[in-house]
Amino acid sequence: MPAEGLDWLPDDSVLNDDEVVRLVRIGVEQLGIREVRFTGGEPLVRRGLVDIVRRTHDLGVETSLTTNALGLARMAEALAAAGLDRVNVSLDSVRAETFHQITRRDRLKDVVAGLEAAQAAGLGPVKINAVLMRGVNDDQAPELLRWSLERRYELRFIEQMPLDAQHGWSREGMVTADEILMALEAEFVLQPAQEPRGSAPAELFQVGDGPGTVGVIASVTRPFCGDCDRVRLTADGQIRNCLFAREESDLRAALRAGAADEDIAERWVVAMRGKRAGHGIDDPSFLQPDRPMSAIGG
Repeated sequence: MPAEGLDWLPDDSVLNDDEVVRLVRIGVEQLGIREVRFTGGEPLVRRGLVDIVRRTHDLGVETSLTTNALGLARMAEALAAAGLDRVNVSLDSVRAETFHQITRRDRLKDVVAGLEAAQAAGLGPVKINAVLMRGVNDDQAPELLRWSLERRYELRFIEQMPLDAQHGWSREGMVTADEILMALEAEFVLQPAQEPRGSAPAELFQVGDGPGTVGVIASVTRPFCGDCDRVRLTADGQIRNCLFAREESDLRAALRAGAADEDIAERWVVAMRGKRAGHGIDDPSFLQPDRPMSAIGG
């Protein structure tokens, strides 16, 4: 995010709790959705999150959460009691000074406490998502992996994607999956994991002879678009059929106009029919989405 932050969405543009749950229910009951992940932005700032998680869990689906973990220590038990299955925590460095440089917050201790609380509450396996940035933390991959293995967290490195608010991303500046693996293999023995990858975004590797694994999500250099089975419903009721889509399909308007569940489901299906075969980052005509990752929510 830019240092000055981003504008908040007007309150009336954001789906209320009942609207969120209704759309999730339509997705589950009519469209075959079997897992719901709450992400952002930052989902822990949503006041009704615990109740939304409880009502979503009652639909019989797996529920997970992606968070920066700043408020996780005080909410982990309540989320687990509501039926949340697991959490992914964004953490790019375990060095306090680097964490402060990246996040502009001196709150690494809060993130560590959140991770510990999640594990204690049974929200596992606890996963960590890390992005390496050239000249910032690209020398810290082995350190992050060692730290995660010692605490039984599952680490996933993610290639930096063109979703920044400043639109300053460049392929040349991105730390690639090959570079990440090369850095890790300088200190660890990695073997491809035996478990099938399926539609999961991470390519998994077993670390040494132990049970620990590390994953690499190479969204840019090794796209897995053909296996993608995800759809994003944004906080303001838009369907994005790809994270990099430049178009969105509005379900909020239909919802508030009194549309029946069946009509909303059909609109959702139509939105997905327009999904492209790939995100096209390698295409010279690729344009970054107008919404940055921190404003997509969902």
